[in-house]
Amino acid sequence: MVAARITVNGKEAPISPAAPHTTVLDFLRERGLTGTKEGCAEGECGACSVLVARPGVHRPTDWVAVNACLVPVAALDGQEVVTSEGLATADASGTPAVLHPVQEEMAVRGGSQCGYCTPGFICSMASEYYRPDRCANAGPADGPGDSDGTNGSDGSDGSEHGPNGFDLHALSGNLCRCTGYRPIRDAAFAVGMPAEDDPLARRREQSAPPPVATRYTQDDSAFLRPGTLADAVRLLRERPEAVVVAGSTDWGVEVNIRSRRAGCVVAVDRLPELRTLHTGSDHIEIGAAQTLTEIERRLDGAVPLLAELFPQFASRLIRNSATLGGNLGTGSPIGDSPPVLLALEATLVLADADGEREVPLSDYFTGYRQSVRRPGELIRAVRVPLPLSPVTAFHKIAKRRFDDISSVAVAFALDIEDGTVRKARIGLGGVAATPVRALATEAALEGRPWTAQTAEAAARVLRTEGTPMDDHRASAGYRSAMLGQSLLKLYARTTEAVSS
Repeated sequence: MVAARITVNGKEAPISPAAPHTTVLDFLRERGLTGTKEGCAEGECGACSVLVARPGVHRPTDWVAVNACLVPVAALDGQEVVTSEGLATADASGTPAVLHPVQEEMAVRGGSQCGYCTPGFICSMASEYYRPDRCANAGPADGPGDSDGTNGSDGSDGSEHGPNGFDLHALSGNLCRCTGYRPIRDAAFAVGMPAEDDPLARRREQSAPPPVATRYTQDDSAFLRPGTLADAVRLLRERPEAVVVAGSTDWGVEVNIRSRRAGCVVAVDRLPELRTLHTGSDHIEIGAAQTLTEIERRLDGAVPLLAELFPQFASRLIRNSATLGGNLGTGSPIGDSPPVLLALEATLVLADADGEREVPLSDYFTGYRQSVRRPGELIRAVRVPLPLSPVTAFHKIAKRRFDDISSVAVAFALDIEDGTVRKARIGLGGVAATPVRALATEAALEGRPWTAQTAEAAARVLRTEGTPMDDHRASAGYRSAMLGQSLLKLYARTTEAVSS
């Protein structure tokens, strides 16, 4: 097997002698690329952001920003990475001589003060700069910034999309400690479109590096990337103690903060069998290793409840790596996707060396971070049955609007015909040892008229669902109150829609 290698800023380098748990962040800094910073080591500040060439949604390649502090460098075997240093155009000696347009705008708009977070912001901004469909969303001013630096808009209306098509949510997960966000937003809204001779723009028209089977070992630990699903489940049967990772957004925190180490890590994020997305006559099947960003862009609103979930799930940086399979595989009671998938009546396709089986998500969780998944079994796909319920909502109650862990998460999917609730499915997170269905509340709604009286009665039932607890995020009483308020909020929204 070929030795593990990674291409950084156009130059190939061996991954050895880095340990298998070494992050991309540490690998880069050890090689003098110190623009990449460690701020939190948890994927919450964005100071470590870098660009990775990934298979594109609308073009052969997308430049995707990821948290270098969470991804093991061995996971990028055969892949291409660009750091903030690599964005600038170098002169004949190799010294950066001409700033990248994103770097230029950040400089002239005053978007950097101490500079610690700036390289991460620039990489996240560059990912959005190269988003292929950004130009389709641009307003009349898609050239370089106007003389006032705003492309005709000063952003005073609080808009999260610039006239150049720039989506500020691309910068979620990047924190600034001293400059302030106004000049950073001004820089984002001032960038134009990539020039025709921009090498990174041209790179999008060529295929991204294909995933390579990896067997990287140092000392007594190993990072393994099987080439196929059959290889993966066979390997897991041989190594049942192995830690399975996809985007490493959870495992990376364990490695960094809790100093967890594993004798064997098996990566499944690039398995082709886990990266499908198919719409059939009676269900939508989503591969468990599709990133949340890929799912969001490929579904393009086809599942409204998922479309409501995605912007509230962590940050864009995390969604660029995180997967549904990973979020479900951890079994966390406060994961954001399980309540939504419970309301959608999703099922999971589990695969091992003996074959596949399909399990309703409502039967999947058995206890705190426990499930029916057997040793050696992988989540291959999530299936969402069709047709979808027309009335849906996802309410995430958290201390911050975005990029936060929920205190309570509630997902609704209702069929309301002729003013009567014919079917109700409600998924809850953060109120029990596992994500749960609000079965009593569903029963209190079904067959009854969708009126204020019904909503208020069902809300009283919903407040009693689960076994909420007191912790640093919220009290049990607050959680119960928010459950009831969520249903009343849904009722108010649906009646407002009808009256308007």
